[in-house]
Amino acid sequence: MSSSGKFMFFSCYARVWLPDATEVWKSAELIKDYTPGDLTLYLQLEDGTVVEYKIDPRTKNLPPLRNPNILVGENDLTALSYLHEPAVLHNLKVRFVDSKLIYTYCGIVLVAINPYENLPIYEADIINAYSGQNMGDMDPHIFAVAEEAYKQMARDERNQSIIVSGESGAGKTVSAKYAMRYFATVSCSSGETNVEERVLASSPIMEALGNAKTTRNDNSSRFGKYIEIGFDKKYCITGANMRTYLLEKSRVVFQAHGERNYHIFYQLCASSHLSEFKAFKLGCADDFHYTNQGQSPVIDRVDDAKEMRNTRKAFSLLGISENEQMEIYQILAAILHLSNVEVKDQSADRSSILPNDAHLMVFCELMGVACEEMAHWLCHRKLKTTSETYVKPVTKMDAVNGRDALAKHIYARLFNWIVGSINNALKSAAKQHSFIGVLDIYGFETFDVNSFEQFCINYANEKLQQQFNLHVFKLEQEEYMREEIPWRLIDFYDNQPCINLIEAKMGILDLLDEECKMPKGSDNTWAQKLYNTLLKQNAHFDKPRLSNRAFIIHHFADKVEYQCEGFLEKNKDTVNEEQINVLKKSKFNLLPKLFEDDEKATVSTNKPTSIIGRSSQTQRDNKKTVGLQFRQSLHLLMDTLNATTPHYVRCIKPNDHKAPFTLDPVRAVQQLRACGILETIRISAAGFPSRWTYQEFFSRYRVLMKQNDVLSDKKQTCRNLLEKLIEDQDKYQFGKNKIFFRAGQVAYLEKLRSDKLRMACVRIQKTIRCWLARKKYLRMRKSAIIIQRHVRGYQARCYVQFLRRTRAAVVIQKNVRMWLTRRQYRQQRSAAITLQCFLRAYMARKQYYKLIFEKKAVVIQRWVKGWLTRQHYRRIMAAVVLLQSCARRMKAKKELKKLKVEARSVEHYKKLNIGMENKIVQLQHKINEQHKENRELSERLSAVEKTQSMEREKQSREIENLRKSEEEARRKAEVFPSLLEQLSFLQHELENTLSEKEAHNSASPCNQEVEELNMKNNMLSTEKNELNTLILEQAQQLTGTEQFTLNFYSSQLEKDLSEERSRYQSLLSEHLHLEERHRDLKEDMNFSISSTKSGHKRTDSNYSSNSSEFSQTLASTEGEDSPTQTEDENQSTVDLSVLLKLQRRVKELEQEKQSLWQQLDKREEAQQEKAKVRTETPQRTVGRAELDLETLKRQELEYENKRLKQDLNELRKSLTNENSEALPPAPGSVPYKILLEQLNSSNEELEMRKEEVLLLRSHMVRQEALKHKSSSCWILLLRSTDIHTLNEDGELWLAYEGLKETNRLLECQMQEQERVLSEKYRKLLEEMNKLKEEKEQQQKLLAQNLLLPEDARIEASLKHEITRLASENLELMEQHEKQEKTMRKLKKQLKFLMRKVENFEGNHMTLSLYAVILAVNITRKEKDYQGMLEYKKGDESRLLKSLVLELKPRGVAVNFIPGLPAYIIFMCVRYADSVNDDEGVSTLLNLTITSIKGVIKKRGNDFEVVSFWLANACRLMHCLRQYSGDEVYMIHNTAKQNEHCLTNFELSEYQQVICDLAIQIYRQLIKCMEDILQPIIVGCMLEHETVHGVLGSKPTGLRKRSTSLPEEGAVTVEVLLQHLGLFHTTMSQHGMDSDLIKQVVKQQFYIICAVTLNHLLLRKDMCSWSKGLQIRYNVWQLEEWLAEKELADCGAKETLEPLIQAAQLLQIKKKTEADAQAICTMCTALTTAQIVKVLSLYTPVIEFEERVSTTFITIIKNLLKDRVESSTLMMDAKKIFAVTFPFMPSAVTLETIQIPASLNLSFLTRV
Repeated sequence: MSSSGKFMFFSCYARVWLPDATEVWKSAELIKDYTPGDLTLYLQLEDGTVVEYKIDPRTKNLPPLRNPNILVGENDLTALSYLHEPAVLHNLKVRFVDSKLIYTYCGIVLVAINPYENLPIYEADIINAYSGQNMGDMDPHIFAVAEEAYKQMARDERNQSIIVSGESGAGKTVSAKYAMRYFATVSCSSGETNVEERVLASSPIMEALGNAKTTRNDNSSRFGKYIEIGFDKKYCITGANMRTYLLEKSRVVFQAHGERNYHIFYQLCASSHLSEFKAFKLGCADDFHYTNQGQSPVIDRVDDAKEMRNTRKAFSLLGISENEQMEIYQILAAILHLSNVEVKDQSADRSSILPNDAHLMVFCELMGVACEEMAHWLCHRKLKTTSETYVKPVTKMDAVNGRDALAKHIYARLFNWIVGSINNALKSAAKQHSFIGVLDIYGFETFDVNSFEQFCINYANEKLQQQFNLHVFKLEQEEYMREEIPWRLIDFYDNQPCINLIEAKMGILDLLDEECKMPKGSDNTWAQKLYNTLLKQNAHFDKPRLSNRAFIIHHFADKVEYQCEGFLEKNKDTVNEEQINVLKKSKFNLLPKLFEDDEKATVSTNKPTSIIGRSSQTQRDNKKTVGLQFRQSLHLLMDTLNATTPHYVRCIKPNDHKAPFTLDPVRAVQQLRACGILETIRISAAGFPSRWTYQEFFSRYRVLMKQNDVLSDKKQTCRNLLEKLIEDQDKYQFGKNKIFFRAGQVAYLEKLRSDKLRMACVRIQKTIRCWLARKKYLRMRKSAIIIQRHVRGYQARCYVQFLRRTRAAVVIQKNVRMWLTRRQYRQQRSAAITLQCFLRAYMARKQYYKLIFEKKAVVIQRWVKGWLTRQHYRRIMAAVVLLQSCARRMKAKKELKKLKVEARSVEHYKKLNIGMENKIVQLQHKINEQHKENRELSERLSAVEKTQSMEREKQSREIENLRKSEEEARRKAEVFPSLLEQLSFLQHELENTLSEKEAHNSASPCNQEVEELNMKNNMLSTEKNELNTLILEQAQQLTGTEQFTLNFYSSQLEKDLSEERSRYQSLLSEHLHLEERHRDLKEDMNFSISSTKSGHKRTDSNYSSNSSEFSQTLASTEGEDSPTQTEDENQSTVDLSVLLKLQRRVKELEQEKQSLWQQLDKREEAQQEKAKVRTETPQRTVGRAELDLETLKRQELEYENKRLKQDLNELRKSLTNENSEALPPAPGSVPYKILLEQLNSSNEELEMRKEEVLLLRSHMVRQEALKHKSSSCWILLLRSTDIHTLNEDGELWLAYEGLKETNRLLECQMQEQERVLSEKYRKLLEEMNKLKEEKEQQQKLLAQNLLLPEDARIEASLKHEITRLASENLELMEQHEKQEKTMRKLKKQLKFLMRKVENFEGNHMTLSLYAVILAVNITRKEKDYQGMLEYKKGDESRLLKSLVLELKPRGVAVNFIPGLPAYIIFMCVRYADSVNDDEGVSTLLNLTITSIKGVIKKRGNDFEVVSFWLANACRLMHCLRQYSGDEVYMIHNTAKQNEHCLTNFELSEYQQVICDLAIQIYRQLIKCMEDILQPIIVGCMLEHETVHGVLGSKPTGLRKRSTSLPEEGAVTVEVLLQHLGLFHTTMSQHGMDSDLIKQVVKQQFYIICAVTLNHLLLRKDMCSWSKGLQIRYNVWQLEEWLAEKELADCGAKETLEPLIQAAQLLQIKKKTEADAQAICTMCTALTTAQIVKVLSLYTPVIEFEERVSTTFITIIKNLLKDRVESSTLMMDAKKIFAVTFPFMPSAVTLETIQIPASLNLSFLTRV
């Protein structure tokens, strides 16, 4: 850029600022290029007005240029390219009015604008968000300044100061209060309790006594204060100290219109109705002269009575007793009564007070002084000369002034005493290592009438401004020297001459003190001395033209005219000495304390509480004036500030009307000039205000480089680019780490970048438009060709159609003519044929009639004879058939009887029962099991009905009516089987009648019976259908109602259960915290007694009491006393009452915990019973039908048993009958016994088969009765009943059913075989998939390793190899265990077979002389272990030392089975249970819990240790449940595992205790994980950019972000995923339950979402379109990680929904009302405050984006105003979801577990 390059910016469309009277500066746009030499600029304002701007020909100063829109609204004013007054004002206005942001950086200064509205930006979560962050990382905030001061104090070991300044109403007090609140929150107290609360409690007291309502502010501080907050070596607050400056005492006796006195007086009046204040005899504030002058006793939205309660609470918190508080209020009430003491004139120079003045009497009564003496000295004064002393009366005016002086003096003394008391309360015995001071002091003031107070205030601001200028200049030069760039001295405004004018020798203060010493000194004489001494000697002093009693001082901010009237009186601060002496004689305890040691207080000016104190007036020569005291205290303050590192907060008052978010430009500019902001800007602009790191510059302006310009050295690349772009090398400098630019150069580079991007956009648009036009042309050409083709085709088709029509016409004519000729021919032929037909018919009929007449008689005779013959034949045939049927029937009956006899024979039964024995036994076994299950279900059903009887009584009448209708339906259903039987019987009868009808041919009676039966059948069928429909409707209605009720109650119970669980866990954490606090207090007290001289070790400031959550012990072990504890308790001098209270509280919390657990168990049981009832409800009607059918079955069985017994007895009789033809076997013979045995067995088998058949029949009948859906079912049922009628005894039916059962068994066997084969196939598939996954994983790891550097590749390969070997080791161990188990089984089988062989050989061995002696193999007997570990009493400590305290989790995870310590401990518990050792069980479990807590407390920051013991605690809890013997858990066990259940003790209470332990460890795991993830979440999710360049970051200001580092130091999402993967791998290796892992992952993702979203809401630079794209990409990577780990269903994706919606909100269109509707529909997981905040913070990164308009934000607010949600802005990042531990049974059998030798547990013995 050339020397005249600055004029290139003043081209057409360039925007500049023009001065304006009302708006200070107005924006305008050039409508014509400017060329050097032009004296006029042609401009157009924003409203369209064209103006001409005249350029001064002498200075040729052009108007200031406006910054590009992309730089507007920056967090730091120094980031602006053009640094001048209009740019600063406009940037503040955009941030304050449009974005509703009240904080802005200006270099090292924080500018705070009073919003006059409560904002939700000071909560605890905001403090946590700013804690530990760098100042440039977050949006500007008072918390950021406080954090920077706290961090520098800890890092640099240097005291810090925060200087808060501004005019009245700008918000200084609030800013200082929030800074102190931040320090109290982020630090912890050192040894003393509630130090932070006491520091904060001083604020309401000082506001009540030192703040008042003014015309500019409702809570204006009328004094300055400097609070030193002390910290120890651990950087915890130890105490505080306060200094006050220049209390406005005149406000006690006078207030202007619209103002108030100090708040404390109005608080007293508002609380006068209280009983403790009755003695003060107060009333309304309007009743007292000192509180009614302003005529504004009430402040809007302020309750003075409530504020009084807060003030009293603060006094109590600071340790000021109730008596001392009442004494303070008594003095304040006396001051109010003193204001109403009426002074009357007696003469021109004499005044008096009535002796019965009520207010004087109350004043004297409250102050404890004599009324006559006080009345006398109020109207008289004592004069002393060298020889005598005499009393002189005073005028009424002097008496009133003396009364007011006395009131001011008393109030000032009381104020100082209270400040001293507060400092005493905030003192600490601990040594103060460092401090942070917060200075809340008045800003520069100028009024219409300025007096002594304004003079002192402006004098203090001159000193502070000088210190500020020197500090800013020093920082600026240090930056240049650190970067080693050439620099020259920057010229800045030095206000030392003005300070010398005030405080130097023969300055204003010296002349004022000298005039005060003069006997007849006055304001007029002092003014004349000022004129004579300073008027022509000092340029900063001036005299008004029209006044001889005023003077003007040219301050750094503005010139101020001071009125001399009252200067001497306020400087001397005189009060009648005799009045003070009267007060000193008071009987009131507090009053003499206020006036004692006056001389000592006067001399000790370095004390914080005696800054404005005065000594007695007995020695006038030694008296210090107010000006001298203030100058000395100000010098002391400056020395303190110079010894610290200052941080500046400048508060701005936006308007005088207290309108929220409204900025008055005139008032704002006045304050910006007065507070030094513009001077800071000027100093920055004089040097190099814009600073970029090489990486930032390269990322931002990469688009300006060509591909060949990019070198490997980025510094050299940046140098080459700048040398090309900017010719004048003085406009920039290259430092070691940064590039420095002069003002305007960044705007020039941004213009070049914007032009380059615009050209690129034009080129892209040109190419796209060309492509679109060519595409359109080709499409049109193609369309024209297609149209031509279709037109030509249409024409050709039309011609062809014409030819076809012509030919068709010829053909039609030909055929029509032919048809007409043929029709005429056919008509003629038809007429001829018709005539012939009629003629021939006539002749034929004539002949026919003749033949009939001759042959009719012959025919009749023939047919009659034939009919008679046939009738005779039929009668004969019917008789023959009847005889044959009777004979055949008799023969069939004989044959049937013969067959029955044969069927009852034994051989027949054998034939029928061959192969059925085993099947019947199986069926009987199944029946017994079903009966057993039915009994259990009935018992459970009865229990459920008992438990739900109370709920059923509460149901409505409608459900009762439904039950009645159900009973009625049941009664009808009972009739239903009989109706079915009747129907079948009627059907049978109908068939019989039909057969009889055919046989006997009796038509009339049978027809009637058939009709009657049909009618009855129809009636029964209709009734049956109606009953069926009624039963179905009632059952559906009842089922639906009960289902709805059960669903409602179950959902309600589930909701209550989850709430109770979360509430219990929170109470549990509080309980643990209280126990730990109690334990720490005992340890601290014992430690303080035993070693009083021991020091504290320094710990991290972020350490909190949560780290000791796991040091508590069980209640059962608390009662055990040890010698050490006894000695400590004997030595301690603890307050026993406090200890007893704490113990009582611990017991109460334990009881509450037990009751909550009982309630939780009851609710879970009720929920389970509800679930059972819900599943059994649809089967109730089926159960009732089963009961009815069971009765039928029982009756039928009884009948069949009787009949079979009769048959058996008859058979026995026939066998033993002596008269029988065939002789039976003799009784007692072998055949007889065999036959009897066969008969008995066949009888039993027949009974069992009969039961099975009846059961099957009842089941079929029940199924058919319940369906009611198709008539085909009834037909089948009728067919089944017809089958029974085939034989009377039902043998055929039984045989058929047995055959069916056999088929079913075969089918079940086939299905089982098929299932086994499918299971083998599935296992093979799983192995194949597993091998594929391993192959893919190895390929992926290989690809990743190739991308890593060599060291990392080696490390990764080692990790992978270790993991692979560990997994292979585990698999081999499992295979080894399986093989051992198989070997044991085979050995058992071998022994069994050997035993059988030996028995066989022994039975068949013959005794002979040459006996063969068999060789016997002696084998060692395999010991059968019972899954227990035997240990000796006293070995518990050794066991837990090796297994818990000294165990390394990594070794267990790699070499042993997961949960090995838990299994070993439980096996020891089983041994103690087996020997019935209750003390051993209790001792072992208590020591285990204590040891685990100790490990967690000691190594709670190690994620692997915490996850390892969480997994083992859960496994121990599951083992206690699995082997407890409860049926709920036993169903998951194998038969062998059920043998290992505990036999003697019920350990459900220890299950609960271990569950509590698991909850503690889980919370510690979350805390440990959060500590690891917290530092990297923001860098990974927000700050890291995958693609640099076009969407890079914008220019930043003086405060660079901490991420402005080289690319190698940045963290990426891959780092976060690596941590998550490491967490998941660690938990999986330690055998943690899958459900618990899912809960941990869900909590991890919630923390990621909360931290990311909170930082997004607090960082304006992150709210852009490109950042939304980056966030969505990062979230996608997290979701892919979930899918890869098969955790997509754990609920983690749902926790990311707020972050996803915030990213979508950054990318969605934000202009129209439809867009607003879409945003409201989309952002359901975000609150209204969060949506509005994101839209307000949205910042364009490139020129093509636009800001969100305030109108659009208003539309969003209106659309979301009805949404019911929380008003908090931030997500609760500390929230922990309630954890649950579902029961997970273990497949590991205890007898197979072996103890590794590496655990050093040789003293344990397997049992």
